[in-house]
Amino acid sequence: MPSFLPWVLVFVAAVVCGALGFYLGEENRKRTAEAKLGSAEEEAKRIVNDAIKAAEQKRKETIIEAKDEAFKIKADADKEIKDRRSEISRQERRMDQKEEALDKRTAAMERKEEDLKKRTETVEARLDELEQLKLRETEKLETIAAMSQEDARAVLLKRVDDELTHEKAMKISAYQANMKDECDTIARELIGQAIARCAADATSEATVSVVPLPSDEMKGRIIGREGRNIRALETATGCDLIIDDTPEAITLSSFDQTRREVARMALERLIADGRIHPARIEETVDKCRRELEIQMKREGEKAVMDLGIHSLHPDLVKLIGRLKYRTSYGQNVLSHSMEVAWLAGLMAGELGVNVQMARRAGLLHDIGKALDHEIEGSHVQIGVDICKKYRENSQVIHAIEAHHGDVEPKTVLAFIIMAADAISAARPGARRENMESYIKRLETLEALCNGFEGVESSYAVQAGREVRILVQPDKVGDDQVILLARAVAKKIEDELDYPGQIKVSVIRESRATEYAK
Repeated sequence: MPSFLPWVLVFVAAVVCGALGFYLGEENRKRTAEAKLGSAEEEAKRIVNDAIKAAEQKRKETIIEAKDEAFKIKADADKEIKDRRSEISRQERRMDQKEEALDKRTAAMERKEEDLKKRTETVEARLDELEQLKLRETEKLETIAAMSQEDARAVLLKRVDDELTHEKAMKISAYQANMKDECDTIARELIGQAIARCAADATSEATVSVVPLPSDEMKGRIIGREGRNIRALETATGCDLIIDDTPEAITLSSFDQTRREVARMALERLIADGRIHPARIEETVDKCRRELEIQMKREGEKAVMDLGIHSLHPDLVKLIGRLKYRTSYGQNVLSHSMEVAWLAGLMAGELGVNVQMARRAGLLHDIGKALDHEIEGSHVQIGVDICKKYRENSQVIHAIEAHHGDVEPKTVLAFIIMAADAISAARPGARRENMESYIKRLETLEALCNGFEGVESSYAVQAGREVRILVQPDKVGDDQVILLARAVAKKIEDELDYPGQIKVSVIRESRATEYAK
């Protein structure tokens, strides 16, 4: 126990010394901190004072700058106000000057109106005097001439009309001769070149087809038991089969060439096959009808390709091919349409018109004939409706509508199609007419000419291409002959339908008759 006492005393002494050192250190740090805190407060006060002084200086400078800016703005505003006042003053002076000028003009206009009113009154008074003088002079003239004013006017007008008739006839004759010489020369050159470059065959289509038979024994098989085969053929095709004494041949007759072609194809296949009975006949006719539709489409495509026409509606191409089996006065309509297209293209090229458009219009001008057996109306109207349905060019539609004169042609293309159509139809051998319609057309032409006053007789010559009119010389003078020819030609154009052109010749003869006694 006594051995640990010194260590305890040492430990206690160490603790006391440590506590004393810690207390002294804390006091020293406290005094140091208080000294630093005092110096920091003084520094802060100094900074705050400096900031207050700087802010006060900045405020004074800002106030000075603001005052300078305000003075500057006020000076600019005063200057602008002064300028505006000057401008307003100038405008007011200008307005005053205009008002003065307007007042002067108004006063001048009022003076002119008063002067005009006085002059009008003077003129009206003088007109009244002249009217009275005219009436008195007229009464004197009527008394002297022993005729009324209306009679004198009629006599004067008749005299003037008689004098002008001769001058009018001479001028018309000279103008026509001049124009005809020039136009005929140019037209002959263009049409001659077109015809020379478009050498088309003049073929005539028949209304019957002849089918050869391998032997006369085949006629009996075609007729069938109690005629059932021939009846089935006629019913299915719509054609008449004529079996007569002609050896080894059967004749097919129909106004519709499409039906006749189907019947021919079917009959040839039945003869080659040898199996001829009603069921086989109906099957073969249906098959031939479908093949003919395909063939017509190919013909249309070939025509379009030959003419170099593009972007044509497929349905129109089919209708064009159908024209191969349609005739007009014995002329094949597809051949006619292609010829018109070539002629129109050649003439369009010479005249500087769109050649492709002319060929297109020429090919489509008779498209209505493909359906005129199925749709009511003229082939012109049917063609116009079809082309409108398939959105054809308006110029092409107008050319189709005007190619027979149903409407007045308004474009160069329409006149070209009319000319090309007339050339193709009027070529010798291109078309044929039956005797009855031919005679009727000539009689109608002569009757139309005989209907004019002063016509003694008329004669249609050169197959109706010319009409010669003999007039009564005591009723129709030399000057009136030209006017009568024009009137007859105009009436023929308006009332008759004819291919090509008709020449009108009016003949007036002078006779002197004496008798030797």
